[in-house]
Order: sequence, then structure tokens, then C-alpha cells
Amino acid sequence: MNIAGIIPARYSSTRFPGKPLEMLAGKPIIGHVVERCRLAKRLSEVIVATDDQRIADVATQFCRVEMTRDDHPSGSDRVAEVANRCGFDAIVNVQGDEPMIDPDVIDRVAALLNDNEISTAAVPIADAAELDNPNAVKVVVNAAGQALYFCRRTIPYLRDAADAPSTEQLAAFPFLKHLGIYGYRRKTLLRLVAQPVSPLERAEKLEQLRALENGIAIAVAVVEHDSVGIDTPEDLQRVNKIWTKKK
Repeated sequence: MNIAGIIPARYSSTRFPGKPLEMLAGKPIIGHVVERCRLAKRLSEVIVATDDQRIADVATQFCRVEMTRDDHPSGSDRVAEVANRCGFDAIVNVQGDEPMIDPDVIDRVAALLNDNEISTAAVPIADAAELDNPNAVKVVVNAAGQALYFCRRTIPYLRDAADAPSTEQLAAFPFLKHLGIYGYRRKTLLRLVAQPVSPLERAEKLEQLRALENGIAIAVAVVEHDSVGIDTPEDLQRVNKIWTKKK
């Protein structure tokens, strides 16, 4: 299967404008993401999809760049525009703000596309503080490894331990945190972005719920590596410290 890794990148961000071009260990964030994608074994090509020439000028030093429209409501829509004009069988949508993503996670998500229309990844929650954090999206899966639901609240609800401290709840059930990486078969992605925003998607502000509401199963790879995303300047400082410590 011919699978492309596509990294959607935009300049405008309410919390961190110009984020893809910020420097991390002497290299722009977008460059680090491209390099992590290049280490994955199942991607035939890596592409940055952007509507901003400033990002394009930098990203072209690292990989192929495809310019897109500037009115896309989400990264998935931006990726779909590129997928629509390129002849790949499938796509892995890698977030442009995760310079520490593990290439093995990318490969695990890509591998699931052999037997599934959409795939993603999740990691066991180890920090009790993430149970009540709405920015740490939770996912529950069935016995076949497919997502049953994604939610910003803690799921499942532990009836017999509802009043227990988070640390005790975490010990009582293997909660999973969703990682923001998606694999799509090309035709499935194009079909999905053509659908209107679904009620659950609108309520939770989670675009993956559109697939579930339209009856498209999402296979979930449970991985060990918890990627660190950069949403704010403070996040960049934190990642810089982690990077320095690892080196």
C-alpha cells in the first residue's frame, strides 16, 4: 500500500502564532516533525500541507510541500485537499506540533490501514492528573481494538470507585489517552470531509467523532510512547528542557 505522511501546518494560531517555524534545538519545529516521519518505515513520502508561504519556504528544505487553500476549518480538511490531487492509497495525518513523535507510532497507525478504513493511536494514562484534564482526550475500545467513543471527560465512569481519588481510579482501570495521529484510506478521508459536522463532533469539539457517527470504524493502536505536543510558548520551553535532558 502506498502511504503518504502528510503534515498539515498553518501559521495563524490563537495561542502560538508561527509555531511551526519556532526553533527547537537549532531547527524549526516543522523540520523535526518531518525528520521523525522520515524514520517511519511504512511511509512512501512525507509532505507538508500549508497555506502559508513562510512555512512553505522553510519546510521545502526538509521535504515536498503542497500549498492549500486558506479557508480549511481543520487539519483533516487540509490533508484531504492534498490527498484529493495525489495518487496515494492512504494517508497518515501527523500533527505538525509534535517534534518528538515516535516513528514506531506512525508505523503502527499505518499498518492498521491494511485492514481498516481509519486508524489512530492511544497510550495508557499514567498521570492521574490527566484523568480530569479535558485536553487529554480519552478513548474506550472494544475487544477488536476499535474505538467505541472519544470524550473529553473521563470514560468509562467507574461506578464503584466514582468518589475515589484519581490515583485509585487509575489503578482500577486501564484508561487510554488518545494521541492526535490519524491514518485514512484515501477514499474514506475524502468521503468523510464531505460530510457535515456531526452533533457529537460539535458538542465535544472532536472531529474523529464524525467518523463514528457516520458508521466508520476507527482502529486504535495502543502504544507505549506518549508524544508531547506544543500548543503554547510554555509547551515549547517544556519540550526544550526534555530535549536537552535526553541529549
